[in-house]
Amino acid sequence: MPPLAYQLDRTRQLHTPDTQHLKEWLRRYQRVRQASERLCQPLCTEDYVIQSMDDVSPPKWHLAHVTWFFEAFILVPFQPRYRPLDPVYDFLFNSYYETHGVPFPRPSRGTLSRPTVADVYRFRAHVDDAMAELLEAPPREYLGEIFRRLELGLHHEQQHQELLLMDIKHILAQNPLLPAYREDLSVPGCEPPGELGWLVHDAGVRTVGHDFQTGFAYDNEGPVHRQFLETFQLAKRPVTNGEFLAFIEDGGYTRAELWLAEGWQLIGQAGWQAPLYWVKRDDGWHHFTLGGMRPVDIHAPVAHVSFYEADAYARWANARLPSEAEWEVAAHEASLVGNFVEDDHLQPVASPSQSCAASQMFGDVWEWTGSAYRPYPGFRTLPGTLGEYNGKFMSGQMVLRGGCCATPAEHIRRSYRNFFPPHARWAFSGFRLAREA
Repeated sequence: MPPLAYQLDRTRQLHTPDTQHLKEWLRRYQRVRQASERLCQPLCTEDYVIQSMDDVSPPKWHLAHVTWFFEAFILVPFQPRYRPLDPVYDFLFNSYYETHGVPFPRPSRGTLSRPTVADVYRFRAHVDDAMAELLEAPPREYLGEIFRRLELGLHHEQQHQELLLMDIKHILAQNPLLPAYREDLSVPGCEPPGELGWLVHDAGVRTVGHDFQTGFAYDNEGPVHRQFLETFQLAKRPVTNGEFLAFIEDGGYTRAELWLAEGWQLIGQAGWQAPLYWVKRDDGWHHFTLGGMRPVDIHAPVAHVSFYEADAYARWANARLPSEAEWEVAAHEASLVGNFVEDDHLQPVASPSQSCAASQMFGDVWEWTGSAYRPYPGFRTLPGTLGEYNGKFMSGQMVLRGGCCATPAEHIRRSYRNFFPPHARWAFSGFRLAREA
């Protein structure tokens, strides 16, 4: 009997797939897996192995880790005929699952010249072949559990597709040659977004969180619960590069009164004077993008700022960052459309603000909120190893919402809770403002 230590939440029952649904799941699996490899096609072999800082993982490691996930949590427990390509991969590509085994140290991932890039692609093919065999005739007694883990694994790989682009950008930006990831990336022409407008949301008890009966979500997005919100105003759009430039020119990085104590200490130590990837030249500000070095578009949402920078700007603007509950309530009035990875811009783009609803709440930039990443009332970690997926990180992190230009569109939801430490800024992270009524 396969071990069932890795249990997922069973509150949302998954119907037993018929033959046609099995084929659809296999096609979905293959589509997601192929998308990861397409993202790596522009890379040279040397690009795959670099780790530019502790938070960045080499592209080769990403490709192997998401493959390890399917091997460790589906094939080994549920496919008796499966044999690992190399047993040591279970150690090398375990990210942080302490109850599964001893993970390879994160800061040392860039030291792994072996297995080679070719070995990693062989690993992916080995696992893909085994997954195809399993999904064509899965054991009926474990069907529900297999497909719950498969769905989680596919969303996990889509998370890493975004991380791949974040990390590739950081890796290439360290090179004095400033090589482009892709020379063919284009940015659409668009009208300026116009003046910053505000939408009023009345006070009252609001429902927040994901109902797991209605579709997939990570465990940290629920349970559904009620929160009372005072009347608040939310900006119709994110803060733009041009608006953030005004903060810089007004001495925003030199005014201690605008900063949280840890943020002020950090910018002094790190020497920050602008968002990550910004460089001032004789002809104005430029920034490094996945398409290479380009002039800063003053109309596009500002990106690659930390929580500290977003909070300091909000104080400078006589506003604040929204709570994540405020953001989610407002998001239910906005269309779940935006500039995602499928649009193939791979950077935030300008968009005219709408007159009656908030714009760019999804895609373009993850939006910092003023909320610490903590469990919702009634939250329980999943039993077993997969309980480590989210719950263990509920300390020292801030919540971001909405997805970004590197997020797969089908991966985002209104209830999605991303989280990073407040100093992080290599993600496509921006923000919008809130204020009291």
